Amino acid sequence: MKKHIASVLLLAACAAASAQDIQERVIKFGHVNPQGHHLSLGVQKFAELVAARSGGKITVKEFAASVLGGEQQQFSAAQGGVQEMTVLSATVTGAVVKEFTLLDIPFSFSRGEQVDALLQGPFGQALLKRLPDKGLVGLGFWEAGFRQFTNSRRPVQTVEDLKGLKVRVIPNPMYVESFAALGTNPVPMAFPELYGALESRAMDAQENPFAIILNSKFYEVQKYLSVTNHVYTASPVLVSKRFWDKLSATEQKILQDAATEAGAYQRKLSRDTSVAARKELEGKMQVNDVPPAVLARMRELTAPVADKFAASYDPALVKLYREELDKARK
Repeated sequence: MKKHIASVLLLAACAAASAQDIQERVIKFGHVNPQGHHLSLGVQKFAELVAARSGGKITVKEFAASVLGGEQQQFSAAQGGVQEMTVLSATVTGAVVKEFTLLDIPFSFSRGEQVDALLQGPFGQALLKRLPDKGLVGLGFWEAGFRQFTNSRRPVQTVEDLKGLKVRVIPNPMYVESFAALGTNPVPMAFPELYGALESRAMDAQENPFAIILNSKFYEVQKYLSVTNHVYTASPVLVSKRFWDKLSATEQKILQDAATEAGAYQRKLSRDTSVAARKELEGKMQVNDVPPAVLARMRELTAPVADKFAASYDPALVKLYREELDKARK
Protein backbone atom coordinates (compact mmCIF):
# COMPACT_ATOMS: atom_id res chain seq x y z
CA MET A 1 0.00 0.00 0.00
CA LYS A 2 2.83 2.37 0.90
CA LYS A 3 4.52 1.61 -2.42
CA HIS A 4 1.28 2.38 -4.26
CA ILE A 5 0.87 5.71 -2.44
CA ALA A 6 4.50 6.57 -3.16
CA SER A 7 3.98 5.81 -6.85
CA VAL A 8 0.87 7.99 -6.97
CA LEU A 9 2.68 10.84 -5.23
CA LEU A 10 5.63 10.51 -7.61
CA LEU A 11 3.34 10.62 -10.65
CA ALA A 12 1.54 13.64 -9.22
CA ALA A 13 4.86 15.38 -8.58
CA CYS A 14 6.02 14.64 -12.14
CA ALA A 15 2.73 15.93 -13.55
CA ALA A 16 3.03 19.11 -11.50
CA ALA A 17 6.64 19.61 -12.61
CA SER A 18 5.62 18.99 -16.22
CA ALA A 19 2.76 21.50 -15.92
CA GLN A 20 5.21 24.10 -14.59
CA ASP A 21 7.32 23.51 -17.71
CA ILE A 22 4.45 24.73 -19.91
CA GLN A 23 4.06 28.51 -20.28
CA GLU A 24 1.23 30.55 -21.77
CA ARG A 25 2.25 30.96 -25.41
CA VAL A 26 0.75 31.96 -28.76
CA ILE A 27 2.18 30.45 -31.93
CA LYS A 28 1.62 32.11 -35.32
CA PHE A 29 1.43 29.22 -37.81
CA GLY A 30 1.26 30.56 -41.37
CA HIS A 31 0.97 29.01 -44.82
CA VAL A 32 -0.14 29.96 -48.35
CA ASN A 33 -3.03 27.53 -48.80
CA PRO A 34 -6.71 28.51 -48.55
CA GLN A 35 -8.97 27.44 -45.67
CA GLY A 36 -10.30 23.96 -46.38
CA HIS A 37 -7.11 22.76 -48.07
CA HIS A 38 -5.70 19.61 -46.46
CA LEU A 39 -2.60 21.47 -45.27
CA SER A 40 -4.86 24.01 -43.56
CA LEU A 41 -6.77 21.15 -41.92
CA GLY A 42 -3.43 19.68 -40.83
CA VAL A 43 -2.57 22.95 -39.10
CA GLN A 44 -5.95 22.93 -37.38
CA LYS A 45 -5.41 19.35 -36.21
CA PHE A 46 -1.98 20.33 -34.89
CA ALA A 47 -3.54 23.26 -33.01
CA GLU A 48 -6.12 20.97 -31.39
CA LEU A 49 -3.46 18.50 -30.25
CA VAL A 50 -1.19 21.21 -28.86
CA ALA A 51 -4.05 22.83 -26.95
CA ALA A 52 -5.12 19.49 -25.45
CA ARG A 53 -1.62 18.41 -24.45
CA SER A 54 -0.63 21.78 -23.01
CA GLY A 55 -3.78 22.09 -20.94
CA GLY A 56 -4.84 25.02 -23.08
CA LYS A 57 -1.70 27.01 -22.30
CA ILE A 58 -0.25 26.94 -25.82
CA THR A 59 -2.48 28.46 -28.49
CA VAL A 60 -1.74 27.88 -32.17
CA LYS A 61 -3.23 30.55 -34.43
CA GLU A 62 -3.53 29.65 -38.10
CA PHE A 63 -2.82 32.30 -40.76
CA ALA A 64 -3.93 30.78 -44.06
CA ALA A 65 -4.08 31.93 -47.69
CA SER A 66 -0.82 33.93 -47.77
CA VAL A 67 -2.06 36.42 -45.13
CA LEU A 68 1.51 36.55 -43.81
CA GLY A 69 3.01 36.66 -47.31
CA GLY A 70 4.21 34.17 -49.89
CA GLU A 71 6.24 31.09 -49.02
CA GLN A 72 9.57 32.88 -49.29
CA GLN A 73 8.41 35.72 -47.05
CA GLN A 74 7.11 33.32 -44.41
CA PHE A 75 10.25 31.22 -44.62
CA SER A 76 12.40 34.30 -43.97
CA ALA A 77 10.07 35.43 -41.16
CA ALA A 78 10.45 32.06 -39.43
CA GLN A 79 14.22 32.18 -39.85
CA GLY A 80 14.27 35.63 -38.30
CA GLY A 81 11.99 34.71 -35.40
CA VAL A 82 9.17 37.03 -36.49
CA GLN A 83 6.86 34.08 -37.23
CA GLU A 84 6.92 31.00 -35.01
CA MET A 85 5.87 28.30 -37.50
CA THR A 86 5.16 27.62 -41.15
CA VAL A 87 4.56 24.69 -43.46
CA LEU A 88 5.73 25.17 -47.04
CA SER A 89 7.34 23.36 -49.95
CA ALA A 90 10.64 21.52 -49.71
CA THR A 91 11.60 23.62 -52.72
CA VAL A 92 11.66 26.82 -50.66
CA THR A 93 13.60 25.08 -47.89
CA GLY A 94 16.15 24.18 -50.54
CA ALA A 95 17.21 27.83 -50.59
CA VAL A 96 19.18 27.21 -47.38
CA VAL A 97 19.74 23.42 -47.52
CA LYS A 98 19.92 22.69 -51.22
CA GLU A 99 19.70 18.92 -50.76
CA PHE A 100 15.98 19.40 -49.97
CA THR A 101 15.52 19.90 -53.70
CA LEU A 102 16.50 16.27 -54.32
CA LEU A 103 12.80 15.78 -53.54
CA ASP A 104 11.97 17.93 -56.59
CA ILE A 105 13.62 15.59 -59.09
CA PRO A 106 10.84 14.90 -61.63
CA PHE A 107 9.26 11.47 -61.96
CA SER A 108 11.01 10.03 -58.88
CA PHE A 109 7.96 8.53 -57.19
CA SER A 110 4.86 6.68 -58.31
CA ARG A 111 3.08 6.28 -54.94
CA GLY A 112 2.80 8.17 -51.68
CA GLU A 113 4.00 5.14 -49.74
CA GLN A 114 7.38 5.41 -51.46
CA VAL A 115 7.75 8.99 -50.28
CA ASP A 116 6.73 8.04 -46.73
CA ALA A 117 9.43 5.37 -46.60
CA LEU A 118 12.04 7.87 -47.81
CA LEU A 119 11.07 10.82 -45.62
CA GLN A 120 10.26 8.96 -42.40
CA GLY A 121 13.60 7.15 -42.64
CA PRO A 122 17.31 8.07 -42.44
CA PHE A 123 17.26 10.41 -45.44
CA GLY A 124 14.41 12.54 -44.12
CA GLN A 125 16.10 12.79 -40.72
CA ALA A 126 19.41 13.72 -42.35
CA LEU A 127 17.71 16.64 -44.13
CA LEU A 128 16.01 17.91 -40.96
CA LYS A 129 19.29 17.79 -39.02
CA ARG A 130 20.73 20.42 -41.34
CA LEU A 131 18.09 23.03 -40.52
CA PRO A 132 19.12 24.28 -37.04
CA ASP A 133 22.29 25.83 -38.45
CA LYS A 134 19.99 27.85 -40.74
CA GLY A 135 17.79 29.20 -37.94
CA LEU A 136 15.03 26.60 -38.25
CA VAL A 137 13.88 23.36 -36.65
CA GLY A 138 12.05 20.75 -38.74
CA LEU A 139 9.28 18.75 -37.05
CA GLY A 140 8.71 16.39 -39.97
CA PHE A 141 7.18 16.23 -43.42
CA TRP A 142 3.58 16.83 -44.41
CA GLU A 143 2.63 17.03 -48.09
CA ALA A 144 1.03 19.06 -50.83
CA GLY A 145 1.07 15.90 -52.95
CA PHE A 146 1.70 14.98 -56.55
CA ARG A 147 1.65 17.83 -59.03
CA GLN A 148 -0.41 18.00 -62.23
CA PHE A 149 -0.25 20.26 -65.29
CA THR A 150 -2.96 22.71 -66.35
CA ASN A 151 -3.09 25.17 -69.24
CA SER A 152 -5.47 27.32 -71.28
CA ARG A 153 -4.27 26.25 -74.74
CA ARG A 154 -4.56 22.49 -75.34
CA PRO A 155 -4.56 19.05 -73.71
CA VAL A 156 -1.06 17.68 -73.11
CA GLN A 157 -0.97 14.22 -74.70
CA THR A 158 2.58 14.29 -76.12
CA VAL A 159 5.84 16.05 -75.26
CA GLU A 160 5.28 18.28 -78.28
CA ASP A 161 2.08 19.63 -76.73
CA LEU A 162 4.21 21.34 -74.06
CA LYS A 163 6.37 23.24 -76.49
CA GLY A 164 6.20 27.03 -76.23
CA LEU A 165 3.74 27.16 -73.34
CA LYS A 166 4.47 29.92 -70.80
CA VAL A 167 4.44 28.00 -67.52
CA ARG A 168 4.54 29.46 -64.04
CA VAL A 169 6.95 27.44 -61.93
CA ILE A 170 8.13 27.60 -58.32
CA PRO A 171 11.16 29.91 -58.08
CA ASN A 172 13.67 27.05 -58.06
CA PRO A 173 16.47 26.43 -60.57
CA MET A 174 15.72 22.69 -60.88
CA TYR A 175 12.09 23.43 -61.77
CA VAL A 176 13.09 26.09 -64.27
CA GLU A 177 15.63 23.91 -66.05
CA SER A 178 13.43 20.79 -65.97
CA PHE A 179 10.52 22.58 -67.61
CA ALA A 180 12.85 24.19 -70.13
CA ALA A 181 14.12 20.69 -71.00
CA LEU A 182 10.51 19.74 -71.78
CA GLY A 183 10.26 22.61 -74.29
CA THR A 184 8.18 25.05 -72.25
CA ASN A 185 8.97 28.65 -71.40
CA PRO A 186 9.15 28.47 -67.57
CA VAL A 187 8.64 31.65 -65.55
CA PRO A 188 9.37 31.66 -61.79
CA MET A 189 6.58 33.37 -59.88
CA ALA A 190 5.32 33.57 -56.29
CA PHE A 191 2.08 31.68 -55.68
CA PRO A 192 -0.06 34.71 -54.65
CA GLU A 193 0.54 36.24 -58.10
CA LEU A 194 -0.43 33.11 -60.02
CA TYR A 195 -4.21 33.40 -60.42
CA GLY A 196 -3.95 36.93 -61.81
CA ALA A 197 -1.25 35.89 -64.27
CA LEU A 198 -3.40 33.03 -65.56
CA GLU A 199 -6.50 35.22 -65.74
CA SER A 200 -4.71 37.90 -67.77
CA ARG A 201 -3.10 35.23 -69.98
CA ALA A 202 0.34 36.49 -69.01
CA MET A 203 0.85 32.78 -68.25
CA ASP A 204 -0.54 29.89 -70.28
CA ALA A 205 -0.01 27.18 -67.73
CA GLN A 206 0.85 26.16 -64.20
CA GLU A 207 1.41 22.95 -62.24
CA ASN A 208 0.09 22.07 -58.80
CA PRO A 209 -1.63 19.21 -56.94
CA PHE A 210 -5.32 18.52 -57.59
CA ALA A 211 -6.49 20.05 -54.29
CA ILE A 212 -4.66 23.33 -54.88
CA ILE A 213 -6.00 23.53 -58.45
CA LEU A 214 -9.52 23.06 -57.06
CA ASN A 215 -9.30 25.25 -53.95
CA SER A 216 -7.55 28.07 -55.81
CA LYS A 217 -10.25 27.92 -58.52
CA PHE A 218 -7.72 27.66 -61.34
CA TYR A 219 -10.47 25.94 -63.34
CA GLU A 220 -11.95 29.42 -63.81
CA VAL A 221 -8.90 30.48 -65.85
CA GLN A 222 -7.57 27.14 -67.18
CA LYS A 223 -9.43 24.73 -69.44
CA TYR A 224 -7.15 21.69 -69.63
CA LEU A 225 -5.78 19.46 -66.86
CA SER A 226 -3.25 16.78 -67.78
CA VAL A 227 -2.45 14.17 -65.14
CA THR A 228 1.33 13.74 -64.96
CA ASN A 229 2.24 13.19 -61.27
CA HIS A 230 5.54 14.69 -62.41
CA VAL A 231 6.76 15.91 -59.01
CA TYR A 232 5.79 15.11 -55.44
CA THR A 233 5.75 18.17 -53.22
CA ALA A 234 6.84 17.45 -49.67
CA SER A 235 5.95 20.08 -47.09
CA PRO A 236 8.34 20.35 -44.14
CA VAL A 237 6.87 21.73 -40.93
CA LEU A 238 9.25 24.41 -39.70
CA VAL A 239 9.68 26.19 -36.37
CA SER A 240 11.76 29.30 -35.82
CA LYS A 241 14.86 28.18 -33.90
CA ARG A 242 14.79 31.43 -31.93
CA PHE A 243 11.34 30.46 -30.67
CA TRP A 244 12.20 26.76 -30.25
CA ASP A 245 15.17 27.54 -28.04
CA LYS A 246 12.88 29.41 -25.63
CA LEU A 247 10.73 26.33 -25.08
CA SER A 248 11.15 23.82 -22.28
CA ALA A 249 11.83 20.18 -23.14
CA THR A 250 8.19 19.44 -22.23
CA GLU A 251 6.91 22.10 -24.63
CA GLN A 252 9.22 20.92 -27.41
CA LYS A 253 7.92 17.36 -26.99
CA ILE A 254 4.32 18.58 -27.16
CA LEU A 255 5.01 20.33 -30.49
CA GLN A 256 7.03 17.45 -31.93
CA ASP A 257 4.47 14.79 -31.00
CA ALA A 258 1.59 16.92 -32.24
CA ALA A 259 3.35 17.56 -35.58
CA THR A 260 4.01 13.83 -36.02
CA GLU A 261 0.40 12.85 -35.25
CA ALA A 262 -1.08 15.69 -37.30
CA GLY A 263 1.29 14.75 -40.15
CA ALA A 264 -0.05 11.20 -40.39
CA TYR A 265 -3.58 12.64 -40.38
CA GLN A 266 -2.70 15.28 -42.98
CA ARG A 267 -1.00 12.90 -45.42
CA LYS A 268 -3.96 10.49 -45.38
CA LEU A 269 -6.34 13.42 -45.81
CA SER A 270 -4.22 14.73 -48.68
CA ARG A 271 -4.41 11.44 -50.56
CA ASP A 272 -8.14 11.00 -49.97
CA THR A 273 -8.71 14.64 -50.97
CA SER A 274 -6.68 14.18 -54.16
CA VAL A 275 -9.03 11.45 -55.39
CA ALA A 276 -12.10 13.55 -54.58
CA ALA A 277 -10.60 16.75 -56.04
CA ARG A 278 -9.79 15.05 -59.33
CA LYS A 279 -13.35 13.80 -59.58
CA GLU A 280 -14.73 17.29 -58.95
CA LEU A 281 -12.32 18.88 -61.43
CA GLU A 282 -13.46 16.45 -64.12
CA GLY A 283 -16.76 18.32 -64.02
CA LYS A 284 -15.07 21.70 -64.46
CA MET A 285 -12.12 21.06 -66.82
CA GLN A 286 -11.09 18.77 -69.65
CA VAL A 287 -8.98 16.13 -67.86
CA ASN A 288 -6.70 13.58 -69.51
CA ASP A 289 -4.15 11.04 -68.26
CA VAL A 290 -0.79 11.40 -70.01
CA PRO A 291 0.22 7.99 -71.46
CA PRO A 292 3.00 6.08 -69.62
CA ALA A 293 5.24 6.10 -72.72
CA VAL A 294 5.02 9.91 -72.88
CA LEU A 295 5.83 10.21 -69.18
CA ALA A 296 8.84 7.95 -69.72
CA ARG A 297 10.03 10.28 -72.48
CA MET A 298 9.59 13.29 -70.19
CA ARG A 299 11.67 11.49 -67.55
CA GLU A 300 14.44 10.95 -70.11
CA LEU A 301 14.43 14.63 -71.09
CA THR A 302 14.65 15.87 -67.50
CA ALA A 303 17.17 13.28 -66.21
CA PRO A 304 20.28 15.29 -67.27
CA VAL A 305 18.97 18.27 -65.26
CA ALA A 306 18.58 16.12 -62.15
CA ASP A 307 22.08 14.67 -62.61
CA LYS A 308 23.56 18.15 -63.03
CA PHE A 309 22.09 19.42 -59.76
CA ALA A 310 22.85 16.24 -57.83
CA ALA A 311 26.51 16.60 -58.82
CA SER A 312 26.69 19.90 -56.89
CA TYR A 313 25.15 18.50 -53.67
CA ASP A 314 26.74 16.79 -50.69
CA PRO A 315 27.83 13.40 -52.12
CA ALA A 316 27.03 11.60 -48.85
CA LEU A 317 23.43 12.86 -48.85
CA VAL A 318 22.99 12.09 -52.56
CA LYS A 319 24.25 8.55 -51.93
CA LEU A 320 21.87 8.14 -48.98
CA TYR A 321 19.00 9.53 -51.05
CA ARG A 322 19.61 7.07 -53.88
CA GLU A 323 20.01 4.09 -51.54
CA GLU A 324 16.86 4.91 -49.56
CA LEU A 325 14.87 5.68 -52.72
CA ASP A 326 15.82 2.27 -54.18
CA LYS A 327 14.62 0.60 -50.96
CA ALA A 328 11.38 2.61 -51.00
CA ARG A 329 10.65 1.65 -54.60
CA LYS A 330 11.00 -2.05 -53.74
